[in-house]
Amino acid sequence: MITLTLMHPTQSLPVQSWTFESESVIRIGRANDNDVIIYSAVVSRHHVELWKDPSGWEIINFGANGTYVNGEPIVQVSVEDGMIVRLGNSGPKLQVAIAAGDGSGMKNHKPPAAQIDAKPEEDTLIVRRKSKINEKIGGEEDVTMFDFEQ
Repeated sequence: MITLTLMHPTQSLPVQSWTFESESVIRIGRANDNDVIIYSAVVSRHHVELWKDPSGWEIINFGANGTYVNGEPIVQVSVEDGMIVRLGNSGPKLQVAIAAGDGSGMKNHKPPAAQIDAKPEEDTLIVRRKSKINEKIGGEEDVTMFDFEQ
């Protein structure tokens, strides 16, 4: 299991978290086909991917504005528990938490794309998709608006 936590841009406070229990690939970006959708002017449509392999998790940058770990730009690195990943030099920060014993029973799963009407250049919109069970019982998506370009 892996958890991604969006951090407040100026304080060390969590804003929102996403937990993935069985996914082997997690896609993050502005486009609606990502697993985590973050609307921000510095986040690319398909900004970064996290891949699970037998040795652990890897993070791969696809973003035009780069992905940073410890203030350094990365192309591909191993993910460590507690690491902070920044999307773009001044963009949103995500903290990564990896559960002990992660790796058993992993499968590739893509939740259905969200339907969102937002203006990425004005605000940052973060969407957490609910499970199919929640969709069947009438659950709605969790949506948080936050301006990271302050």
